[in-house]
Amino acid sequence: MRAAVYLILANLFWAGNFVVGQSAMKTMDPLQLTFWRWVLAAAPLLLLAHFVDRPDWKGVLRRWPVLLLLSVLGMSGYTLLLYSALQHTSALNASLVTAANPALIMVLAVVFLRDRPRPVSWLGIGLGLAGVVLVLTGGDLQRLLTFSINTGELLILAAITVWGFYTIIARRLSLPAITSTAVQVALAAVVLAPVAAVAGAGLPSTPAESWSLAFIAVFPSLGSYLLWNLALKRTTAANAGNYLNLIAVFTAVITVLLGQPITLAQVTGGILVISGVLLTSAGQQPQRPRSSKSTSSPPSESRVP
Repeated sequence: MRAAVYLILANLFWAGNFVVGQSAMKTMDPLQLTFWRWVLAAAPLLLLAHFVDRPDWKGVLRRWPVLLLLSVLGMSGYTLLLYSALQHTSALNASLVTAANPALIMVLAVVFLRDRPRPVSWLGIGLGLAGVVLVLTGGDLQRLLTFSINTGELLILAAITVWGFYTIIARRLSLPAITSTAVQVALAAVVLAPVAAVAGAGLPSTPAESWSLAFIAVFPSLGSYLLWNLALKRTTAANAGNYLNLIAVFTAVITVLLGQPITLAQVTGGILVISGVLLTSAGQQPQRPRSSKSTSSPPSESRVP
Protein backbone atom coordinates (compact mmCIF):
# COMPACT_ATOMS: atom_id res chain seq x y z
CA MET A 1 0.00 0.00 0.00
CA ARG A 2 2.85 2.38 0.76
CA ALA A 3 4.35 1.78 -2.68
CA ALA A 4 0.93 2.44 -4.26
CA VAL A 5 0.57 5.78 -2.47
CA TYR A 6 4.08 6.80 -3.52
CA LEU A 7 3.39 5.91 -7.14
CA ILE A 8 -0.01 7.68 -7.24
CA LEU A 9 1.45 10.91 -5.87
CA ALA A 10 4.49 10.71 -8.14
CA ASN A 11 2.27 10.43 -11.19
CA LEU A 12 -0.04 13.23 -10.04
CA PHE A 13 2.97 15.54 -9.84
CA TRP A 14 4.22 14.33 -13.22
CA ALA A 15 0.82 15.10 -14.73
CA GLY A 16 1.30 18.65 -13.50
CA ASN A 17 4.67 18.63 -15.22
CA PHE A 18 2.99 17.87 -18.57
CA VAL A 19 0.52 20.73 -18.22
CA VAL A 20 2.87 23.34 -16.77
CA GLY A 21 5.69 22.20 -19.05
CA GLN A 22 3.55 22.70 -22.15
CA SER A 23 2.75 26.23 -21.01
CA ALA A 24 6.40 26.97 -20.24
CA MET A 25 7.52 25.76 -23.67
CA LYS A 26 5.71 28.72 -25.27
CA THR A 27 8.49 31.05 -24.13
CA MET A 28 11.29 28.77 -22.84
CA ASP A 29 13.36 26.09 -24.55
CA PRO A 30 13.76 22.45 -23.36
CA LEU A 31 17.42 22.79 -22.34
CA GLN A 32 16.77 25.94 -20.31
CA LEU A 33 13.90 24.39 -18.34
CA THR A 34 15.67 21.05 -17.86
CA PHE A 35 18.92 22.60 -16.64
CA TRP A 36 17.41 25.04 -14.13
CA ARG A 37 14.94 22.41 -12.97
CA TRP A 38 17.78 20.18 -11.78
CA VAL A 39 19.96 23.03 -10.52
CA LEU A 40 17.18 24.11 -8.16
CA ALA A 41 16.38 20.57 -7.06
CA ALA A 42 19.96 19.37 -6.47
CA ALA A 43 20.87 21.11 -3.20
CA PRO A 44 17.59 20.37 -1.31
CA LEU A 45 17.74 16.69 -2.33
CA LEU A 46 21.40 16.33 -1.29
CA LEU A 47 20.65 17.87 2.12
CA LEU A 48 17.61 15.64 2.56
CA ALA A 49 19.67 12.59 1.65
CA HIS A 50 22.41 13.52 4.10
CA PHE A 51 20.11 13.97 7.09
CA VAL A 52 17.54 11.25 6.34
CA ASP A 53 19.53 8.44 4.69
CA ARG A 54 22.86 9.30 6.35
CA PRO A 55 24.66 7.43 3.56
CA ASP A 56 28.29 6.43 3.28
CA TRP A 57 29.12 9.07 0.69
CA LYS A 58 32.41 7.42 -0.23
CA GLY A 59 30.54 4.21 -0.95
CA VAL A 60 27.91 6.11 -2.92
CA LEU A 61 30.50 7.87 -5.05
CA ARG A 62 32.08 4.52 -5.89
CA ARG A 63 28.83 3.81 -7.77
CA TRP A 64 29.29 6.91 -9.93
CA PRO A 65 29.29 5.05 -13.28
CA VAL A 66 25.78 3.61 -12.86
CA LEU A 67 24.54 6.80 -11.19
CA LEU A 68 25.84 8.83 -14.10
CA LEU A 69 24.11 6.46 -16.53
CA LEU A 70 20.82 6.81 -14.64
CA SER A 71 21.23 10.58 -14.57
CA VAL A 72 21.81 10.75 -18.32
CA LEU A 73 18.79 8.52 -18.98
CA GLY A 74 16.19 9.63 -16.45
CA MET A 75 17.12 13.19 -15.59
CA SER A 76 18.65 14.58 -18.78
CA GLY A 77 17.52 12.38 -21.68
CA TYR A 78 13.91 11.75 -20.71
CA THR A 79 13.30 15.33 -19.58
CA LEU A 80 14.79 16.94 -22.69
CA LEU A 81 12.75 14.64 -24.93
CA LEU A 82 9.57 15.33 -22.96
CA TYR A 83 9.85 19.11 -23.14
CA SER A 84 10.82 18.93 -26.81
CA ALA A 85 7.67 16.88 -27.44
CA LEU A 86 5.51 19.43 -25.63
CA GLN A 87 6.58 22.02 -28.19
CA HIS A 88 4.73 20.00 -30.85
CA THR A 89 1.82 18.27 -29.11
CA SER A 90 -0.67 18.77 -26.28
CA ALA A 91 -0.05 17.78 -22.69
CA LEU A 92 -2.93 15.29 -22.87
CA ASN A 93 -1.67 13.64 -26.05
CA ALA A 94 1.83 13.38 -24.60
CA SER A 95 0.51 11.83 -21.40
CA LEU A 96 -1.65 9.34 -23.29
CA VAL A 97 1.31 8.20 -25.38
CA THR A 98 3.24 7.76 -22.12
CA ALA A 99 0.68 5.07 -21.32
CA ALA A 100 2.71 2.78 -23.61
CA ASN A 101 5.44 2.74 -20.99
CA PRO A 102 4.11 -0.24 -18.98
CA ALA A 103 4.26 -2.40 -22.11
CA LEU A 104 7.83 -1.38 -22.76
CA ILE A 105 8.92 -1.81 -19.14
CA MET A 106 7.27 -5.21 -18.91
CA VAL A 107 9.04 -6.37 -22.08
CA LEU A 108 12.36 -5.05 -20.78
CA ALA A 109 11.75 -6.80 -17.46
CA VAL A 110 11.09 -10.06 -19.32
CA VAL A 111 14.25 -9.70 -21.41
CA PHE A 112 16.68 -8.40 -18.80
CA LEU A 113 15.19 -9.46 -15.45
CA ARG A 114 13.55 -12.73 -16.60
CA ASP A 115 10.17 -11.74 -15.20
CA ARG A 116 7.27 -13.92 -16.34
CA PRO A 117 4.04 -11.88 -16.22
CA ARG A 118 0.73 -13.67 -16.21
CA PRO A 119 -1.30 -13.84 -19.45
CA VAL A 120 -3.86 -11.34 -18.15
CA SER A 121 -1.07 -8.78 -17.93
CA TRP A 122 -0.31 -9.17 -21.61
CA LEU A 123 -4.00 -8.69 -22.41
CA GLY A 124 -4.03 -5.50 -20.35
CA ILE A 125 -0.93 -4.24 -22.12
CA GLY A 126 -2.59 -4.92 -25.47
CA LEU A 127 -5.62 -2.83 -24.55
CA GLY A 128 -3.38 -0.02 -23.35
CA LEU A 129 -1.40 -0.04 -26.57
CA ALA A 130 -4.63 0.02 -28.59
CA GLY A 131 -5.61 3.17 -26.71
CA VAL A 132 -2.25 4.75 -27.47
CA VAL A 133 -2.64 3.96 -31.18
CA LEU A 134 -5.99 5.79 -31.16
CA VAL A 135 -4.29 8.84 -29.69
CA LEU A 136 -1.36 8.66 -32.11
CA THR A 137 -3.66 8.57 -35.10
CA GLY A 138 -6.50 10.73 -33.80
CA GLY A 139 -8.82 7.86 -34.70
CA ASP A 140 -7.59 7.81 -38.29
CA LEU A 141 -5.72 4.51 -38.67
CA GLN A 142 -4.64 5.54 -42.17
CA ARG A 143 -2.12 7.84 -40.46
CA LEU A 144 -0.52 4.78 -38.89
CA LEU A 145 -0.22 3.03 -42.23
CA THR A 146 1.41 6.08 -43.82
CA PHE A 147 3.47 6.81 -40.69
CA SER A 148 2.18 10.37 -40.63
CA ILE A 149 2.56 10.71 -36.87
CA ASN A 150 3.07 14.06 -35.18
CA THR A 151 6.67 14.93 -34.24
CA GLY A 152 5.59 15.41 -30.63
CA GLU A 153 4.24 11.88 -30.34
CA LEU A 154 7.42 10.45 -31.88
CA LEU A 155 9.52 12.37 -29.35
CA ILE A 156 7.36 11.01 -26.52
CA LEU A 157 7.89 7.47 -27.82
CA ALA A 158 11.64 8.10 -27.66
CA ALA A 159 11.24 9.51 -24.15
CA ILE A 160 9.40 6.47 -22.78
CA THR A 161 12.01 4.18 -24.31
CA VAL A 162 14.67 6.04 -22.36
CA TRP A 163 12.51 5.90 -19.22
CA GLY A 164 12.01 2.16 -19.59
CA PHE A 165 15.75 1.54 -19.42
CA TYR A 166 16.02 3.98 -16.51
CA THR A 167 13.40 2.05 -14.53
CA ILE A 168 15.01 -1.33 -15.16
CA ILE A 169 18.47 -0.14 -14.11
CA ALA A 170 17.21 1.87 -11.11
CA ARG A 171 15.37 -1.19 -9.78
CA ARG A 172 18.70 -3.00 -9.46
CA LEU A 173 20.59 -0.23 -7.66
CA SER A 174 21.21 -0.98 -3.97
CA LEU A 175 21.42 2.57 -2.66
CA PRO A 176 19.05 4.54 -0.40
CA ALA A 177 16.32 6.01 -2.59
CA ILE A 178 16.74 9.65 -1.57
CA THR A 179 20.51 9.45 -1.94
CA SER A 180 20.28 7.83 -5.35
CA THR A 181 17.84 10.48 -6.61
CA ALA A 182 19.88 13.35 -5.17
CA VAL A 183 23.14 12.24 -6.76
CA GLN A 184 21.47 11.68 -10.13
CA VAL A 185 19.96 15.17 -10.04
CA ALA A 186 23.27 16.76 -9.03
CA LEU A 187 25.07 14.92 -11.83
CA ALA A 188 22.48 16.13 -14.34
CA ALA A 189 23.03 19.72 -13.25
CA VAL A 190 26.81 19.34 -13.57
CA VAL A 191 26.72 17.55 -16.93
CA LEU A 192 24.24 20.01 -18.45
CA ALA A 193 26.03 23.12 -17.11
CA PRO A 194 28.57 23.55 -19.93
CA VAL A 195 25.93 22.80 -22.57
CA ALA A 196 23.56 25.35 -21.00
CA ALA A 197 26.34 27.93 -20.84
CA VAL A 198 27.22 27.52 -24.52
CA ALA A 199 23.53 27.61 -25.50
CA GLY A 200 22.86 30.68 -23.36
CA ALA A 201 20.18 29.00 -21.25
CA GLY A 202 19.67 31.82 -18.76
CA LEU A 203 17.23 32.15 -15.88
CA PRO A 204 13.54 32.79 -16.59
CA SER A 205 12.87 36.36 -17.66
CA THR A 206 9.16 36.69 -16.82
CA PRO A 207 7.06 35.99 -13.69
CA ALA A 208 5.11 33.29 -15.55
CA GLU A 209 8.33 31.47 -16.46
CA SER A 210 9.58 31.78 -12.88
CA TRP A 211 6.40 30.31 -11.42
CA SER A 212 6.46 27.47 -13.95
CA LEU A 213 10.07 26.66 -13.06
CA ALA A 214 9.31 26.84 -9.33
CA PHE A 215 6.40 24.40 -9.64
CA ILE A 216 8.41 21.97 -11.77
CA ALA A 217 11.44 22.16 -9.47
CA VAL A 218 9.40 21.36 -6.34
CA PHE A 219 6.74 18.84 -7.41
CA PRO A 220 7.76 16.86 -10.52
CA SER A 221 11.48 17.18 -9.70
CA LEU A 222 11.82 16.82 -5.93
CA GLY A 223 8.53 15.06 -5.24
CA SER A 224 8.04 12.66 -8.15
CA TYR A 225 11.58 11.34 -8.52
CA LEU A 226 11.91 10.84 -4.78
CA LEU A 227 8.59 9.00 -4.52
CA TRP A 228 9.32 6.93 -7.64
CA ASN A 229 12.65 5.73 -6.27
CA LEU A 230 11.12 4.97 -2.86
CA ALA A 231 8.43 2.88 -4.57
CA LEU A 232 10.98 0.94 -6.64
CA LYS A 233 12.43 -0.38 -3.39
CA ARG A 234 9.04 -1.90 -2.52
CA THR A 235 7.69 -3.21 -5.82
CA THR A 236 8.77 -4.61 -9.17
CA ALA A 237 9.78 -2.52 -12.17
CA ALA A 238 6.86 -3.90 -14.21
CA ASN A 239 4.32 -3.06 -11.50
CA ALA A 240 5.70 0.46 -11.05
CA GLY A 241 5.38 0.95 -14.80
CA ASN A 242 1.66 0.17 -14.62
CA TYR A 243 1.08 3.28 -12.53
CA LEU A 244 2.53 5.53 -15.22
CA ASN A 245 -0.87 5.28 -16.92
CA LEU A 246 -2.22 7.49 -14.13
CA ILE A 247 -0.34 10.40 -15.69
CA ALA A 248 -2.84 10.32 -18.56
CA VAL A 249 -5.80 10.13 -16.17
CA PHE A 250 -4.63 13.03 -14.03
CA THR A 251 -3.69 15.10 -17.10
CA ALA A 252 -7.14 14.55 -18.59
CA VAL A 253 -8.77 15.73 -15.36
CA ILE A 254 -6.58 18.85 -15.28
CA THR A 255 -7.32 19.47 -18.97
CA VAL A 256 -11.07 19.35 -18.33
CA LEU A 257 -10.76 21.63 -15.32
CA LEU A 258 -8.87 24.14 -17.46
CA GLY A 259 -11.68 24.10 -20.02
CA GLN A 260 -9.64 22.62 -22.87
CA PRO A 261 -11.42 20.40 -25.43
CA ILE A 262 -11.00 16.62 -25.46
CA THR A 263 -11.61 14.60 -28.62
CA LEU A 264 -13.52 11.34 -28.95
CA ALA A 265 -10.29 9.55 -29.89
CA GLN A 266 -8.66 10.78 -26.68
CA VAL A 267 -11.63 9.68 -24.57
CA THR A 268 -11.81 6.24 -26.21
CA GLY A 269 -8.07 5.83 -26.00
CA GLY A 270 -8.15 6.80 -22.33
CA ILE A 271 -10.86 4.23 -21.59
CA LEU A 272 -8.78 1.52 -23.26
CA VAL A 273 -5.71 2.60 -21.31
CA ILE A 274 -7.54 2.51 -17.98
CA SER A 275 -9.03 -0.90 -18.82
CA GLY A 276 -5.55 -2.12 -19.65
CA VAL A 277 -4.23 -0.84 -16.33
CA LEU A 278 -6.92 -2.73 -14.42
CA LEU A 279 -6.19 -5.99 -16.26
CA THR A 280 -2.44 -5.59 -15.97
CA SER A 281 -2.73 -4.85 -12.25
CA ALA A 282 -4.78 -8.04 -11.82
CA GLY A 283 -1.73 -10.00 -12.93
CA GLN A 284 0.90 -7.72 -11.45
CA GLN A 285 2.60 -10.45 -9.37
CA PRO A 286 5.17 -11.81 -11.83
CA GLN A 287 5.86 -15.50 -12.13
CA ARG A 288 9.56 -16.27 -11.74
CA PRO A 289 11.33 -18.94 -13.73
CA ARG A 290 12.26 -21.97 -11.65
CA SER A 291 15.78 -23.34 -11.71
CA SER A 292 16.85 -26.79 -10.59
CA LYS A 293 20.49 -25.68 -10.33
CA SER A 294 20.19 -22.81 -7.91
CA THR A 295 18.06 -21.51 -5.07
CA SER A 296 19.47 -17.99 -5.17
CA SER A 297 17.33 -14.86 -5.48
CA PRO A 298 15.73 -14.24 -8.87
CA PRO A 299 17.48 -11.88 -11.25
CA SER A 300 15.02 -9.03 -10.76
CA GLU A 301 15.96 -8.84 -7.10
CA SER A 302 19.71 -8.68 -7.66
CA ARG A 303 21.69 -5.49 -7.17
CA VAL A 304 24.46 -3.87 -9.14
CA PRO A 305 27.80 -3.71 -7.29
